[in-house]
Amino acid sequence: MGRAHVRAHGSFPPEQFVAVLTDFGPGRSEIWGNSSPSHLALHDQGTTWAEVTEGSDAGGGVWQRLRYDWSAPDVVTLTVLDSNAFGRGSRWTYRLEPDGSGGTLIDLTVVRVPTTAKGRVLDVVLSLGGSLYFARDLRRSVRRIEARLKSSS
Repeated sequence: MGRAHVRAHGSFPPEQFVAVLTDFGPGRSEIWGNSSPSHLALHDQGTTWAEVTEGSDAGGGVWQRLRYDWSAPDVVTLTVLDSNAFGRGSRWTYRLEPDGSGGTLIDLTVVRVPTTAKGRVLDVVLSLGGSLYFARDLRRSVRRIEARLKSSS
């Protein structure tokens, strides 16, 4: 089982991050680079949850059916329901904290439980450099959110 823990800072309030993270419409891949439009499918959605399949073309294509839950204040949890690489116990947890100046401290923990050969290979690779990879990816998404908010104001 692999684990990565990373942090980033955004110049927007926590609720703005949650709104962008839980927007499953067109343009999602413009913010979240590892969410390929070819894998994106919104299966069902409520006011504080959604069931979504999304994935990346990297590594020969990795997809996950996830249950997003943002019912707790300043926490969004993505629980893996099905995947071609990872299984039960796999999850992404975003914890958000206002920074006192209108921005947000973002704390992300990724837990991977590989269930296939592809998942085991990816888990080894991510064990070696996963934290750097996830940190870079999160910072890139934060910059894209900031640019989108700046261009819309």
